[in-house]
Amino acid sequence: MRKLAMVPMVLGSAAAFGAMLATPALAQDGPFNGPRVEALAGYDNVKDGGDGDSEGRSGFAYGGLLGYDIQRGNTVFGVEGEITDATTSTRSYNEIVAGDRLSVDAGRDLYVGGRVGYAISPLALLYAKAGYTNARVESRYNSGATGSSELVDKVNLDGFRLGAGLEYNISPSAFVKGEYRYSHYGKLDDYDIDLDRHQLMAGVGVRF
Repeated sequence: MRKLAMVPMVLGSAAAFGAMLATPALAQDGPFNGPRVEALAGYDNVKDGGDGDSEGRSGFAYGGLLGYDIQRGNTVFGVEGEITDATTSTRSYNEIVAGDRLSVDAGRDLYVGGRVGYAISPLALLYAKAGYTNARVESRYNSGATGSSELVDKVNLDGFRLGAGLEYNISPSAFVKGEYRYSHYGKLDDYDIDLDRHQLMAGVGVRF
């Protein structure tokens, strides 16, 4: 009888021990843990940061992102890489000779960096980000003369990006987010401008 009476005690102790072993593993995971893929779209503004009166040029930015996050308690650490493009551009005419045209377009933008976040609930994550960005500026010039060819110049610009945002889970695997980010590319001597970029981006993503 004593042996039979000890069976529930042994089973209960084993279950409690198993729960103790499982608890640290569960604590390390969370709703913001693992790889993610996102589609991005939003407002893009490129301007001369050295000209306080300049409103710059605005357009539509779009692209995609791959990332990976690790959640420990309420704190989330992540890395991410992104590629975007934009419709942001400017056009001018009669710059050098009558009838000519000069266009400058914001081309593809590559970004790699990290983020740190704090889960304010199982659904919402506040985060800040920082990293390296490489943006391409494409200029095209046509003199307008009959038979003239278009001159194309592409410049790749190195800079840094800072940002902050809010991510919100709409299901166990899907989420949406809103983000502001600022990018700075430094002084462009050829154009005599100090290039800044401001973006307001929305995203929808899936976490695996």
